[in-house]
Amino acid sequence: MKSVVVVGGSRGLGRGVALAASEAGARVTPVARDLDGIDGVSGDATDEGLAEKVLAEHRPDLLVITAGAVPEMRPLTAHTWESFSANWHTDVRIAFAWLRAALRLPLAPGSTVVMFGSAAELRGSPLSGGYAGAKATVRLITGYAAAEARNLGIAMTTVLPVITPGTKIGDTAIRAYAGKSNLTLEQFTANLPNAPTPASIGRGVMGLAGAKELASAYVADGAGLRPLE
Repeated sequence: MKSVVVVGGSRGLGRGVALAASEAGARVTPVARDLDGIDGVSGDATDEGLAEKVLAEHRPDLLVITAGAVPEMRPLTAHTWESFSANWHTDVRIAFAWLRAALRLPLAPGSTVVMFGSAAELRGSPLSGGYAGAKATVRLITGYAAAEARNLGIAMTTVLPVITPGTKIGDTAIRAYAGKSNLTLEQFTANLPNAPTPASIGRGVMGLAGAKELASAYVADGAGLRPLE
């Protein structure tokens, strides 16, 4: 593995993947709206032209897409349609743009594409509006793309992380659900079952790179990545 592109690679889970790839000796290109002082490509991940340009220039052996919007956490009655649908307009569009670009280029045979969804789609997330549904659609789109990619020799899968402390989305969810449960942040975090870290998820993703066969999706928790049953 020589080249890795991480969309959303400047922070959180994407940064964990980028660091794991760098430690493995790969040339890593993070893509983010705000690079936070690191080298990479600055831009809007929903931009289809950006996706096509980055993939054509860097030809990654491993493409990882973690970018997405942080949902506004509030009860359904306090959402507007704009806040409720935010992840449909960002996360789903990002998945469409980068998967489509990977197929149209296409990436080289033997390449791997890992799309990040969320385990929220399996359990629901009543305070985060349309987030869980948008992430379920991300997994469906990845499945569609994976079927088309098979004849090109490209492997694609989705990773579904559980709540991960130390990430912006994870910490946002922890604050909201701790408050709803009348728990302190420390109490709620202590009750999280087998929480992963960005570093552990990064190592798990690197274990998928170059695999001849992948499960359609993996749940990511503190024990690592396990195929979704």
